[in-house]
Amino acid sequence: MPQKTTQMSDPEAPPVLVCLHWLGGSRRSWDALAARLAPKVRVLALDLPGFGDAADQPGASVAAMAEHVAGLIRAEAPARWMLAGHSMGAKVALAVAKMAEAGAPELSGLSHLVLLAGSPPAPEPMEDARRAEMLTWFAGDAEQSRTEAQTLIDGSVGAPLDAEPNGHAAAEILRLSRDAWTAWLESGSREDWVERIGTLRTPALVIAGDKDADLGPDGQQRLMVRHFADVTLEVLPGVGHLLPIEAPDAVAGLIATHVLGRGTAIPPDYRRFIASDRVSARTRGLLLDRAKPVDPNRSPKAMTPAQMAVLRAVVDRVLPQPAPRIDIAAEIDEGLATEPGDGWRFADLPSDQNSYRHGLDTLAERARATFASSFEALDAERQDDLLSALVDGKASTEPAPGPDRLSPHQMALWFEDLRANVVRVYMSHPLAMARYGYSGIGYGGDGPRLQGFHTLGLGKVEPWEPHAMDTDR
Repeated sequence: MPQKTTQMSDPEAPPVLVCLHWLGGSRRSWDALAARLAPKVRVLALDLPGFGDAADQPGASVAAMAEHVAGLIRAEAPARWMLAGHSMGAKVALAVAKMAEAGAPELSGLSHLVLLAGSPPAPEPMEDARRAEMLTWFAGDAEQSRTEAQTLIDGSVGAPLDAEPNGHAAAEILRLSRDAWTAWLESGSREDWVERIGTLRTPALVIAGDKDADLGPDGQQRLMVRHFADVTLEVLPGVGHLLPIEAPDAVAGLIATHVLGRGTAIPPDYRRFIASDRVSARTRGLLLDRAKPVDPNRSPKAMTPAQMAVLRAVVDRVLPQPAPRIDIAAEIDEGLATEPGDGWRFADLPSDQNSYRHGLDTLAERARATFASSFEALDAERQDDLLSALVDGKASTEPAPGPDRLSPHQMALWFEDLRANVVRVYMSHPLAMARYGYSGIGYGGDGPRLQGFHTLGLGKVEPWEPHAMDTDR
């Protein structure tokens, strides 16, 4: 059971990552990850009912486990917190995140989700024969249970574990309540939360191992990714189901990038350049305002959460970004809702807001008609196929029916406008300027005489000009 601390009332304290374990684990399953994330992130690993130190506690349903976790978070009262779930713990994490987004008391402050080989909101994919076999485990004597624990580990990893992590994992499996084990296999993993979870707006990092047969990249793409308006899927090669145990270094790196380096971190050298007397106060204010982090739990202003999910997926195909990422889709949504626009539009399109709404709905409809899937759940190749059809004016064979859908001709115009918007938002952000070492903002500051440039020519750089931080982009 975690101990209540007072430091989390301090806004300067490191953010808390609340971690929920897999079916065979406990809070100790996160020890290796916690050591690698400290001190920038404080890991608060919890035992779910029926496991670890909570092995004698009842509450095997997803809702009961989610309420148990919510109660522990309320008691901890972190000022800033993220939520990670591994396998079974991921399904519980989704339910807790839904409670937080719905305004549950004392669950405010949730900023990010991390889902490792997550059991999805839909019933978990598992062969009936394998489920039936696993239901017989841990009912015999101690020696038989140790054998079954090792069988579970061996079938869950991409490569054999070293002796120490293998021993720790086996010891935690042997602490579980058999009632909880049986309840999850028979009921919890089969619960259908698809409609209750819907589309979450909290930014999510989904991690899968390419050696995970059931909950690997394909399963995550089909069953998990679709539930987020803002999601990144990362695949670890050579890794199976036990991600935080098999690959703690790689997982810690992805989590650190997701929760600490996301979105708006301007490199110190470029931030000093923005603060210098070569940049005017007005320009400086605009750039720093653009660099402010977007509230991850804000509701879209100009479109629905479902439309926002499609927009984020489209933006990722139009302009893939390295970490840290600029939240281009949120900036577009904000602009559509609050800015007057650039003063023109294609005559064949409705207003900018309606063009985006109708265009995203039309694209979602085409994805369902062509691939029987939501656009955001498709793999990159199929997404690109649909987007290429927009460019060619072949989004469908006939104009889409109804006043709230766009014809193929209109879709081609809308997608052209969208691509221009994506590039405009990206290139006007100080993080992108830092990547390219853009010095054009340093033309003279606010003095009576602009300092300007003195050395002109291809490849010639003045001493004060910033250097590119990313020469590959």
